[in-house]
Amino acid sequence: MASTSTAGDIGNDTICSICLGYLTQPVTIACGHNYCQACLTRYCEERGPERRLPCPQCRAPFQTGEFKPNTQLHNIVEKLRELELKAGKGPKEGQCERHEERLKLFCEEDGEAICLVCEKSREHKSHSVVPIEEAAQEYKEKLQGALGPLRKQLAQALALTSEEEKKTAAWQDVRSALRRSESTKLQEPEAVWTDLKNTYRVCLDVTEALRRFAVDVTLDPNTAHPNLALSEDRKHVRFGARRQDLPHNPGRFENYINVLGAERLTGGRCYWEVEVGDKTGWDLGVCRESVSRNGESKLTPEDGYWAVWLRDGGYKACTSRPTPLPVSARPGRVGIFLDYEAGEVSFYNVTDRSHLFTFTHTFSGPLRPFFCPGVNPGGTNAAPLTICPLPAQPQGISVPGSDPAAQTDPSQH
Repeated sequence: MASTSTAGDIGNDTICSICLGYLTQPVTIACGHNYCQACLTRYCEERGPERRLPCPQCRAPFQTGEFKPNTQLHNIVEKLRELELKAGKGPKEGQCERHEERLKLFCEEDGEAICLVCEKSREHKSHSVVPIEEAAQEYKEKLQGALGPLRKQLAQALALTSEEEKKTAAWQDVRSALRRSESTKLQEPEAVWTDLKNTYRVCLDVTEALRRFAVDVTLDPNTAHPNLALSEDRKHVRFGARRQDLPHNPGRFENYINVLGAERLTGGRCYWEVEVGDKTGWDLGVCRESVSRNGESKLTPEDGYWAVWLRDGGYKACTSRPTPLPVSARPGRVGIFLDYEAGEVSFYNVTDRSHLFTFTHTFSGPLRPFFCPGVNPGGTNAAPLTICPLPAQPQGISVPGSDPAAQTDPSQH
């Protein structure tokens, strides 16, 4: 029989990364990852009629419905459950206190687990009883369904809070302008009026206010996937069908067509804008400098990414489960604002000057701007991502490898 330590070692392989519980009726998809059958079915249904979907764990594509039961893993999970009941959790764990029998049933009237003897007793004889595994799955699904609207409400509340804080900061600028006007009564009226008018315009236009924190972002060719082509000024990146023969670099993305900004963001407030034009697919945002370049990773905060994307005509924030973004006007330009100390990454549709989404997190260590121009199926996504020219850098920014000789020749891209 396996020891308790052995059960602990294999525990991680028996957890479903969607519901974070033990695998129930485990199924395997093409990339080799395993999920509860009900969890994976619901994951596919929520994404509509798409036939090819990304694996929730590694983002490798798989065909909807093409997953097969993993009987061997199912048996392992069941044995692990038995081991946990027998080892170290007390003799009464999973047993009826009255009859010392296994709790195999669930009484729906009383909302409690019972044993086979309890079922035959007068207390439960006329009650509706189901197997405890079936009841657990039902309650798990109800809980998952309830969490969805709550997550959406939380995201909306955070976005509203962020907007109100920015408006408040802008009106503190108005009061400052008023105080300046009172202390400069000898100025010409036209000068004071111009000051007030300019400040009032800042209050009305959030993106204009954010441009005070503009960063002159450039692309780092040492991180660019070999299929990406960078312009000489390192302001444009597009997907190229031909993979370039580039020197090995541990900082270069090999599995995902990404490239990072050259600037390390270590504090303060930073803002930049990216022209996306009529592209049909892209990813934009911020990531930890230490994100995996060659291993498996997901575009989520858990793996060090705070990003939004465009896929199949839909805009989403890359939360643990992607959050759809209501977009009233197609963004031709996207603004990205990082407030390092406040732990916020916000995205704006510069086209109609609207807020798209705000992530909240506690940051530590350097962050980098993150870009993915997307692949180019059928020539429909050939346009580049372009970093827009804005005024120069605030404090809290550093550029790695400032020695030109240490940089990769951008003409290679």
